[in-house]
Formats: sequence, structure tokens, C-alpha cells
Amino acid sequence: MHPLEIIVRGQARQRYPAERATVGLSATLEGADRDDVYRRAVAVAEPLGADLRRLQEAEAVTRWSSDQLRVFSYRPYSETRTRRPRYRAAIAFDAEFVDFEQLSAFLDRWASSEGIEVGYTHWDVTEDNRRRYEAQLRREAVGDATLKAQAYAEAAGRGQVTAVQLSDPDMLDSGHRSARAFQLAAAPVGGAPAPELDLRPDDITLAVSVDARFLAE
Repeated sequence: MHPLEIIVRGQARQRYPAERATVGLSATLEGADRDDVYRRAVAVAEPLGADLRRLQEAEAVTRWSSDQLRVFSYRPYSETRTRRPRYRAAIAFDAEFVDFEQLSAFLDRWASSEGIEVGYTHWDVTEDNRRRYEAQLRREAVGDATLKAQAYAEAAGRGQVTAVQLSDPDMLDSGHRSARAFQLAAAPVGGAPAPELDLRPDDITLAVSVDARFLAE
């Protein structure tokens, strides 16, 4: 009797506490005079950068940057007359927090400040822990694939299965590399208004899939 070939997909999923948060915000001003708008944007951005430097020195922020400046004009829409151009200047900031209490206080200070726009808050685990978590999930995904293959083999009246090929999803017998099968999800920031902002991130969900080929005698 020829060996029975069994191809299955193993999966593993786990939730982990959030360990860092990346915040994007900008100093954004607009008005009728280009130079004035630019100067006011710089005046708003300067204390924001100083606050981030202080938080980095206190190790609440691991890194931050401000490397994008946009200054552009537009004309407000009007069906009756031509309007004068308006100007907008935006200086973008990006910061990674590991102290969530300090993050809440930081957003509480700046979210209501004139000229400040908060764009996003992305939650994640640290890079070192992500590699460790993914390695464990790969082992669990292979175990899941093995259990599935063995169940198929026993249902067909065969014996012990032996893994002969493992791959990322959709890569069995393929000569090109596909995207990794890791997924990241986090609940968006939300909640009822309060005098002081208190962010409570949802856990981070990591998921791994593996395709496997087995032979069963």
C-alpha cells in the first residue's frame, strides 16, 4: 500500500498585553497669510517637541521624531464668487510610549490644545517579545497541523503520520515567497469622556498559520 499524503494547515492564536503605543499627531494651523501660518505652526510645535524630549529623558518615550512639514494653499468652495486662498501648515510628530500613564497625561495635555491634531494611537508588543511570541506560536501551529493530519490518517485507517514539508501559507511547492501570516489587532482608543484621559488598551492578538504535508503508512 502506498503512503497516504495529507496536506493540512495548522493555526495558533494568542492574546498578549500591549507593551507600547505609537502616537501620531501634528501642529496644524491655517489662515490667510502663508508666513504667519508657518510661524504659528512652528510656535505650537516647539513646546510639543520639548515635552517629548522631557518624556524621552524620563524613559516614558523610547523614540520620537518630527520629520515632515507640509505647507499648502487651497481655495474655499463658493458657487457665487471667487474666494481668496487659505494656507495650511502641518508639522507631524510620531512618538513611541512604553509608559501608558504618561501617554494618557500627554494626550490629555495636548489633545485640547489649539493647533494640535491627534491622528492615531497604535498599540503593539515590543520587538523582542514579538519574536519570542511568534516562535512559540509557530511551534503551536505545527502541533495543530500534526493533530489534524493524524486525525485524517486514523479516519482513513492509516497509522502514524510523518511531516515531510512545512511552509508559510500557500507556499507548498511554490518558488516564490508569500507574505507572512502574522496578524496584529488592537482595539481602538475609546470610552466615555472624563476629566482626565485614562487609556486602557485591549490585548494584542497574534496569529500564525503553517501549511504542512504529511505521509501516513
